[in-house]
Amino acid sequence: MNRMPLFITAAGFLVAVFVAAALVYQSQKTGTAQVQARQALLVRAHAPTAGPADARVHIVEFLDPACETCASFYPFVKRMMAASPGRIRVSIRYAPFHDNSVEVVKVLEAARKQGKYWEALEALLATQSRWAPNHSPQLDLVWGQLAGLGLDLERVRQDMHGADIGRIVEQDVADAKALNVTKTPSSS
Repeated sequence: MNRMPLFITAAGFLVAVFVAAALVYQSQKTGTAQVQARQALLVRAHAPTAGPADARVHIVEFLDPACETCASFYPFVKRMMAASPGRIRVSIRYAPFHDNSVEVVKVLEAARKQGKYWEALEALLATQSRWAPNHSPQLDLVWGQLAGLGLDLERVRQDMHGADIGRIVEQDVADAKALNVTKTPSSS
């Protein structure tokens, strides 16, 4: 009996299985690389973060301070964190889609330099209708909303124009674009 055709068929089958396995492996490897690349775009060291680094849940929110939905969403996230202490981490990234929102983002980052980021964010989101009528931020109206937080407002005005804050905003805008964030709030 001639075993050559059987051998060739078996060898062909093994080669096909090997090729298929290699393709599946490469696909999984590529998928893992894509997930890691997306993760790198989501989580940046410069992002304001609340909650423990080892929390089981990490919410990365792209926020526009002039967005009504963002203002409504923030208390919900805060309640979730309070209900699950130590289990949720929130990082804020910026997607300033509304005209002049970039300036308000810079104010928030300047407030962070004084250790008052979360207080400033909460104050601005709570009073959004006063300083951003019709989703149109008015920087001159922002300052009154920050009074009473213990901020040196003159220093905030100076710091908000720093190159370091400009780089943060540019990075967040670039990451939002790369991740196809088209509206706020957007979270992953």
